[in-house]
Amino acid sequence: MTAQPLHYFDFSQEDRYAETMSGPVAEMWKQRQEGTFKGVDDLNIGWVSLTGYNHDKAIIVVNGRIESYWKYQELFYDLVKQGYDVYAIDHRGQGISDRLAKDNELGHVEEFDDYVTDLKTFFDTVVTPKKYQQHFLLGHSMGGTISTLFLAKYPSLIKRAVLSAPMHGIQLSNWMKPIASPFARVVEQLQRQPNYAPGQVPYYPKPFLNNKLCQSQIRYQWFRDLYEHKPALKIGGPSARWVWQGMAAANRCITQAANIATPILLIQGSDDNIVDNQAHHRFCQAMNQANRSCELKTINGARHELLFEKDAYRNTVLAATFSHLNQDNSTPST
Repeated sequence: MTAQPLHYFDFSQEDRYAETMSGPVAEMWKQRQEGTFKGVDDLNIGWVSLTGYNHDKAIIVVNGRIESYWKYQELFYDLVKQGYDVYAIDHRGQGISDRLAKDNELGHVEEFDDYVTDLKTFFDTVVTPKKYQQHFLLGHSMGGTISTLFLAKYPSLIKRAVLSAPMHGIQLSNWMKPIASPFARVVEQLQRQPNYAPGQVPYYPKPFLNNKLCQSQIRYQWFRDLYEHKPALKIGGPSARWVWQGMAAANRCITQAANIATPILLIQGSDDNIVDNQAHHRFCQAMNQANRSCELKTINGARHELLFEKDAYRNTVLAATFSHLNQDNSTPST
């Protein structure tokens, strides 16, 4: 079945942002369900759901490093308006979930695959019992890495997936690329306990001017204000262990791409200074060479936070996302 064309005015817009966030988004957020489950090593992992909008299809949003599902209320609103039940978790070590270090603002993980295992536990214990016919996935940045590894390990669970600026590689200078991972390993060994990687610091609210994330000042200020209102959500720089674990996981995304059966739409911003856009090309090439479906879409002028960008970019991202998710929507997933 061919999806109906989407109009940009169907999505939340900047010129009505304050009204939308304090009105219909706030009303929707009041209807959320929240809970926790036990992840790897018995950590408490927080989750949220917005249900009752569609009995047949659900979408799982997998957020990025330092993020919380609290940040994605506007996106959830747009997903709900398009008829999806929405699910999301806060990864171990961030958001409302249990931390892994004495410094609560340190972005740390012991094993990157623990993120993937937690996501599978969430899928099995919270989402699957609802008996949806179709499950979809939307992963951003580090959440794109987690989603990719999840899809490679469990190829029959998700009908279609969208990866927003996935961390299939971290943008580094050419001289730094070959030494970044081994250097981080050495630093970790020298540290007596988990600590920040060189050059990384606790959370601080970077000013909008010259930020690398997005060009929508109203959206950027909203999520910075959110972290001030809910300081427990704050996460700063990554630990040395997170750095080399993250880089290894990014590499595995490409080497395991052929294992993915789910059709993928990968969206990147041409002006992204956080992740390595060239790695996206290698990932899609690896999928396509294995006769898998991976479409790469570049949003010219957009930065890393594609789902928090100016309307001129975000509208295009959302239209492409829903167009991809809605393809062949008459056929249930396995």
